[in-house]
Amino acid sequence: MSLSATAAPFAWSLALTGAVVVLSTVPLGAARSQADFSLSDLQAPRAMFERLSPWGKRAAWAHQNSFEAFTLHAPAALLCLIVALASPGGLTAPVAVAVAWIHPLLRLAYLAAYIGNLPPLRGLCWAGGLICSGVLYVEGLRALLG
Repeated sequence: MSLSATAAPFAWSLALTGAVVVLSTVPLGAARSQADFSLSDLQAPRAMFERLSPWGKRAAWAHQNSFEAFTLHAPAALLCLIVALASPGGLTAPVAVAVAWIHPLLRLAYLAAYIGNLPPLRGLCWAGGLICSGVLYVEGLRALLG
């Protein structure tokens, strides 16, 4: 397996997780438009939170959590990406590759579960995403130090 092939899952995980953050603005924008968003709201867009419907508030919270999750996941994915590119043979741990692909899918499901008001599923997706990031840290450090 080439070095670029061993790095690809981690690069894709980083890019797709970032795309989920951007995608989280779509339901938030829809909620704001239903709350009579006007150009004057641009002066303080968070001040209109109280005008959002219940699902709109959940969309806002899901959007904020997307940034929080990204700040935890991005360094883990970058660590694995750098190790994969710098190490002889790259980073080929099957568990690391699997969780790199699973994380953005869980985050996408998390958005749907949060906005759709499905707390148990939302919690599972959140915990699963957190575990995926943790596994990437562990496997990246293991490969770096081993």
